[in-house]
Amino acid sequence: MNGPAGRRIDVPRGSITCPDGLLVVDKPAGVTSHDVVAMTRRMAATRKVGHAGTLDPAATGVLLLGIGRATRFLTYLVGADKTYWATVRLGQTTITEDADGEVTASSGCVAAPGLSARLDAALSELNGPIMQVPSAVSAIKIDGVRSYARVRGGEDVDLPARPVTIHALARVGELRPVTAADGTAVVDVDLEVHCSSGTYVRALARDLGRGLGCGAHLTALRRTGAGPFTVDQAATIASLSAVVAAGQVLPVLPLAVVARRCFPAVALDDAEARALRQGQPLPAAVLDRAQDPKHPVVPKAAAAPSVAAGFDPAGRLVALLAHKGGRTRPVLVLSE
Repeated sequence: MNGPAGRRIDVPRGSITCPDGLLVVDKPAGVTSHDVVAMTRRMAATRKVGHAGTLDPAATGVLLLGIGRATRFLTYLVGADKTYWATVRLGQTTITEDADGEVTASSGCVAAPGLSARLDAALSELNGPIMQVPSAVSAIKIDGVRSYARVRGGEDVDLPARPVTIHALARVGELRPVTAADGTAVVDVDLEVHCSSGTYVRALARDLGRGLGCGAHLTALRRTGAGPFTVDQAATIASLSAVVAAGQVLPVLPLAVVARRCFPAVALDDAEARALRQGQPLPAAVLDRAQDPKHPVVPKAAAAPSVAAGFDPAGRLVALLAHKGGRTRPVLVLSE
């Protein structure tokens, strides 16, 4: 579930440039997030496409793509909480902490009486705010070089722990005793994960195995949600290809819709909207009028300030706003 390898899926070239907006894609296995961006550029008939939150090639599920001016939204969406469905194999460790790497230890695991209780207790230890050491085969850069590239080059990589929050981590269904390819008796378990951005589910699997004393690795991962966007709302590459082949544009969510779902909304009067369109600040108290959405996106502190979305009296999105220097200032103007 890691590394740069992927494959392109043949998609039609769009004949109409896609309007600005957010596209929620159900990424298939076997392609990189960058592959999905490249395919979308072709279907959207524009080079201006980016994504918020990388998925490993073997992983599937929600990938948020910004098209046109929506690419400027991505900085403020990348910090959204994520939800996953994961399968973890107890009793084996791999060099990559997932099924793509060679097995480094096969201590085995048996679904004996008491394992379920021990497993649930180990899962509870990983809930809440924790310090997590990212997977060594992550895309984190060390002196400009991806960590996974250093590992593949034979280097020993020791990444520092970083704070993440596991909002919920629970077992789903029964334990499944299976036999691994090398003949080792192991146990597979499905997990539901709700976590902050920046969490490595592979690292959760690794730490779960350490807590149980048998080792573990991730065998399957599906992102079921990112912020307010769920996999039920996502389009497949096949369905998007069919839309483009029929001469239609991709079904993007308009910027105003995305802003209302993700950020607190501020109702502006005409004078305030006009000032913001000209890049002028407003009094700090303007942000006190913000109405929170059901699923606010909280940006990473290092990536962006907390923002609100300002709408004019006609309901048009004017700008993303933030407190700066004791004033309400536009950090991204989105209407002329």
